[in-house]
Amino acid sequence: MHTKDLDPTIRFSVSLQQNLLDELDNQIIKNGYSSRSELVRDMIRERLVEDGWENQTLDAGIAVLVIIYDHHQRELNQRMIDVQHHSTTTILCNTHVHIDDCNCLETIILKGHPLDIQRLSLEIGGLRGVKFAKLTKASSFDKDK
Repeated sequence: MHTKDLDPTIRFSVSLQQNLLDELDNQIIKNGYSSRSELVRDMIRERLVEDGWENQTLDAGIAVLVIIYDHHQRELNQRMIDVQHHSTTTILCNTHVHIDDCNCLETIILKGHPLDIQRLSLEIGGLRGVKFAKLTKASSFDKDK
């Protein structure tokens, strides 16, 4: 077996006040984590993604834009399609769900430069008839992270 095939996990200790440890343990139970380490790893990954997006250090971001809109709004579908076609962001997938007689939900999975993704998100979210828009930012991680 090669050295690089071994688990590169490093153990370290963290000192916390009792109230923070109690809250950490509550989060473990609430979110179904198997250990404190799993929760802390997820929290670190989330912070790294946020920092990468905020500081524009990512070459390519991955994100999901969730929108709810009134499908009776005149020409809204065409405007959303036009925004996507004119963007430099790669559209990996769209999912369309009919919520009720008036509302539709779409998810748009995006890949590209973070600024371009955010610009596309704001442009679609600002269209008349869009009732809700939320961009969930992600990143690809090395297999060791």
